[in-house]
Amino acid sequence: MTTTASRRPKAGSLLPPAGTARNLAFAQLANSVGDGAFIVTSALFFTRVVGLSTAQVGLGLTIAWLVGFLTGVPLGNLADRKGPRGVAILLALSTAVSVGSFLFVRSFPLFLIAAIAYASSQTGLTAARQGLLAGLVQPAERTRIRAFLQSTMNAGLAVGAALGGVALRFDTASAYLTVFAIDSASFLVAAALIRRMPAVKAVPLRLAGEPRLAVLHDRPYALLALLNAVMLMFMPLLSLVVPLWIVERTNAPGWVVASLLIINTLGVTFFQVRIARSVTSLRTATRSVRFAGVAMLAACGVFALSAIGMAPIGAAAVLAVAAALLTFGEMKLASGAWEISFGLAPADKQGQYQGFFGTGPAVARMLGPVLLTTLVLGWGPIGWMVVGALFLGTSVATGPAVRWAARTRAAGQVTEPLLEEERAA
Repeated sequence: MTTTASRRPKAGSLLPPAGTARNLAFAQLANSVGDGAFIVTSALFFTRVVGLSTAQVGLGLTIAWLVGFLTGVPLGNLADRKGPRGVAILLALSTAVSVGSFLFVRSFPLFLIAAIAYASSQTGLTAARQGLLAGLVQPAERTRIRAFLQSTMNAGLAVGAALGGVALRFDTASAYLTVFAIDSASFLVAAALIRRMPAVKAVPLRLAGEPRLAVLHDRPYALLALLNAVMLMFMPLLSLVVPLWIVERTNAPGWVVASLLIINTLGVTFFQVRIARSVTSLRTATRSVRFAGVAMLAACGVFALSAIGMAPIGAAAVLAVAAALLTFGEMKLASGAWEISFGLAPADKQGQYQGFFGTGPAVARMLGPVLLTTLVLGWGPIGWMVVGALFLGTSVATGPAVRWAARTRAAGQVTEPLLEEERAA
């Protein structure tokens, strides 16, 4: 049975209503603080403290996230069958253990084992946490609460990045070890916070003839997950492609790289909840994704303009506008994707369905860097426009895919919007 808080947050609040939603937000905050520290320091930690080569680090993390991609659905299914709260607690604990093991491993085989455990635990934790959200929050409130969690996550990433920045400033083994110890502890805190939440009833039985992992046989939902993964290729843009673009193709000063990341982080932190308010149905969700495609196309066009040989300050201003447009597109995409992923998933299979839909970031991170660097750095401004057209085309294709998925649901499973309304989106 789903529950909602009786009090709505004040306008402009960064926290969801008190109760279950707020506990979810604090658990997300703890996770993201650890993630932020990990993202900033992991490369140097693994090379300078663990003693691996950059090639070994790259290979190990690629293998680890590939395994994480493959384990997302089975672990999500486990959350459905055993209950998402208990599974989320176990996966938060296993993440803490895997991160803690990095403090002691000093060889590639042991690093690979720890990295696989980390990636699999993280992927499964995301699915179980989404299943917990679906079980504890009324359907009409899920996208709004998920927006609060996204806002909280970005705030946590900023705090974690700051902690990682301190370690980078000292650049000593003890500093890196301290940050990783904090990272491990953050997941213990998350496990404790999840334990305080109400349990969600498990669904231990399958219907006769029903496949064990039904989501793998749901072609419309698989198509939507694929389209979402393509849209999520915006993720490597600010973290990888744009920094290289700035150095190689523009006259902008180096500090612009950090400023663009700040624009993105603060934008999502303060505006994600407001943007998500307009998404209340599949119809408004497909419209939100379509707006995301338009915004991302515009962002790519502005990024392309930054290479026309303007003064450093002018280039910096153009890049800032592009980052703001990309951030707006990110928020519109997230709002629509959450509503679609929850609204088209069977109530008794939210864990495995969220686990499958949640593989999008892993796919984007594995394929995005190669594709985007080839197009943008190899083709220049034309490459930017090709990338923008890819985003726009994918966003437009989402509407027909949602309608197809809605038609294949069991009667009564999708109650809003009506298919006629969906076609008008």
